[in-house]
Amino acid sequence: MIISEAENLKLARQGNQEAYTSIVETYQNPVYNLCYRMLGNSEAAEDAAQETFWRAYNNLNRYDEERPFATWLLSIAAHYCIDQQRRKRLPTVDLDEIIEFNAEDPAPNPEHAMLDTEFSEEIQRQLATLNENDRAVLVLRYFYELSEDEICQALSITKSAVKSRLHRARQHMADQWNDDQENLTAERRQHESQTI
Repeated sequence: MIISEAENLKLARQGNQEAYTSIVETYQNPVYNLCYRMLGNSEAAEDAAQETFWRAYNNLNRYDEERPFATWLLSIAAHYCIDQQRRKRLPTVDLDEIIEFNAEDPAPNPEHAMLDTEFSEEIQRQLATLNENDRAVLVLRYFYELSEDEICQALSITKSAVKSRLHRARQHMADQWNDDQENLTAERRQHESQTI
């Protein structure tokens, strides 16, 4: 018998460990991925994901059933990651176009796999250059496809703040991307002139 998310949440609120384990299993990948994109380190992302689920479990009685559970859970993860970044102070191409460029190719190809890995590492490097608030908004919007209203709820900020942070983050990513492309072109030209 398959139990709905609402039923699992109800059971988990009553202390049913199996119900909460089912919730964790459902959301472990999205939570880990958000933490990884925000922290840029797999070990830190694992710790942050565990902390997120622990905090969610301890605050299940505060969850508003009118909101999507995923949004509530991801907001816990995002806030935790922002706090971690503030403690550590971790350091125009359209982002839609960049993500579309990286769309999965159904045919396996080692060269494509290598390029995808390099591309993912480049995106992660660029995300790491954003401040934690702009990064959170960008990750929630483009990697989790939350609406502006959902991001407002998740991060407890106004819609104008969401728009401003999205604009600033997109502009920063575009500038980084363009700078990197110019540097690659200059390196290629220098290499070609040395080989001639």
